Amino acid sequence: MPATTWDRRYEFKAVGLLALGLGMVGLDRFIINPLFPVMQKDLGLNYQDLGLISGVLALTWGLASVYAGRLADRIGRKKVLMAAITLFSLLVATTGLAAGLASLLLIRALMGLAEGAYVPPSIVATVVAAKPARVGLMTGIQQMAMPLVGLGLGPVLAVALLKVVPSWHWVFAIAALPGLLLAVVMARVLRDDAPPARAVPAAPQPGRWPEVLRHRGVIVNTVAMFCYLTCMITLGAFMPSYLTDHLHLGLDQMAFVLAGMGGGSAGLLVVPALSDRLGRKPVMVMALVIQLAALALLPGVGAEPAKLFAILLVAMFMNAGVVGITVGPLTSGAVPPRLATTATGIVVGVGEVLGGAIAPAVAGAMAHRMGIEIILAIALAACAAALALVVLGVREPGAALPQKKYSTEESHS
Repeated sequence: MPATTWDRRYEFKAVGLLALGLGMVGLDRFIINPLFPVMQKDLGLNYQDLGLISGVLALTWGLASVYAGRLADRIGRKKVLMAAITLFSLLVATTGLAAGLASLLLIRALMGLAEGAYVPPSIVATVVAAKPARVGLMTGIQQMAMPLVGLGLGPVLAVALLKVVPSWHWVFAIAALPGLLLAVVMARVLRDDAPPARAVPAAPQPGRWPEVLRHRGVIVNTVAMFCYLTCMITLGAFMPSYLTDHLHLGLDQMAFVLAGMGGGSAGLLVVPALSDRLGRKPVMVMALVIQLAALALLPGVGAEPAKLFAILLVAMFMNAGVVGITVGPLTSGAVPPRLATTATGIVVGVGEVLGGAIAPAVAGAMAHRMGIEIILAIALAACAAALALVVLGVREPGAALPQKKYSTEESHS
């Protein structure tokens, strides 16, 4: 494709499919959270076990993200995407076969490998497919699907299915079907992409990660992702138990409140798009200040579903927005285009290991000993740390971002 033209039809088809794929990642990952109060009774699990179940998936997710980003740079994104979505869709069905903690940990660890492999190449494939002037908007559209489907629709779907299927085991089997169908459609629509190394002279392979880590923005973005995900994953994993065990809400009320977290996914659309016009750093600071204020209100709200819904909606709107900026245009703009997928894999992967694996495991142990309400303090502290880091550490990318060059080099993808 000439650099002066843009395939608008393919842009919207590709971004739409990549977004749906990330939505399936979110559904398969988070649907276990609203089901946990029921599973807990059947399998004899506690809060610490929930932290481990959430943490082991995030751990393997993070490791896979780091390696998948580099692999996609070498063999092409489409191959990695197709393998990943097929595998995690099959693996989510096996979650329903789990008979105890050990089998759950094994299944979720394998699922994390497949889901983590999908994320970095899907983000960069979106950046490549998007017109440079709307990279923030398109990456926001793509990324908003994960919290919208996983944190928003997931709880509603899980509770609804519990009323019509014999047991929670069947919910996981049903959740696998959309991902398998989507894999077939993506295989037909997404364009094959030659590895960037074939089109652009690459650095020697042994030096790729050290080369990426020499860019200051990658380090700052990685630590920031740790903070963002500590807040998001801790609330996502433990809020169902907080609502049912501490506030004594019913399952239907719990699903309604949790839908607020998914509704916050609109932040992935609005906040990155706003940053296209006002700048990355100013928008991130504004969003984190609002999120901090919302989280500060949360402990004082009792069993009032409407207020809880609104507060979680605002908090996750802002959290999701800064995540979208960080893993999309901020990281892609921090490195040369040929290192974009590798850099994104590091930011997503290491952030997942620290914020998605270690943080919920620690939070689960603390909740087991100190009470489930401690999760609100953990989320608040993580948000405050993120705000300080962005103010002190994030640098506004230059006006001439590399997306246009990137699209020229890989327009055949």
